[in-house]
Amino acid sequence: MSKAKLICGIDEAGRGPWAGPVTAGAVILDAGRPIAGLTDSKKLSEAKRLELEPQIMAQSLAWGLGWATPEEIDTLNIRQANHLAMRRAVAALGRVPDAIIIDGNDVPEGLPCPARAIVKGDLTEPAISAASILAKTARDRRMAELDLQYPDYGFAQHKGYGTKVHAEALTRLGPCPEHRQSFKPVRLAAR
Repeated sequence: MSKAKLICGIDEAGRGPWAGPVTAGAVILDAGRPIAGLTDSKKLSEAKRLELEPQIMAQSLAWGLGWATPEEIDTLNIRQANHLAMRRAVAALGRVPDAIIIDGNDVPEGLPCPARAIVKGDLTEPAISAASILAKTARDRRMAELDLQYPDYGFAQHKGYGTKVHAEALTRLGPCPEHRQSFKPVRLAAR
């Protein structure tokens, strides 16, 4: 009898914001325990993501999260920091998958097994959808924590994205340590 292949899905959250980490999720689903309702995290309400998160954690064969800090984003660039977060998420699985599928069109170097990118994979591959949900809920939680540390920026509301409220706070206060200094709106506000 042949052993089922362990396929790991990877997706990230927080590539575009002006503040906070970029977060990657990695998930190996259990084919014998399907999870209903998986899709791209951006297509789900916050309540639905929070409902699915514990199911994914409990019913998956393995899951992991990886982070890259604003400082790492500034040092490496967002693409390389995103790759770093993905490698960290795979390392956090605690086991090596047979193959990895990644949302998008970019495959990081240094993964422990063959990997391929799938454009819009978070809509078509349940393991990528699950990774998308874990990355988004973890990052949103982190931004809510940062909001307590830096309450004047509105991080809990906009999650670090470039909203009007965020731009106004940057103009008024300048950047905080959680801002990505290499991103143009932050750089301009620091002057």
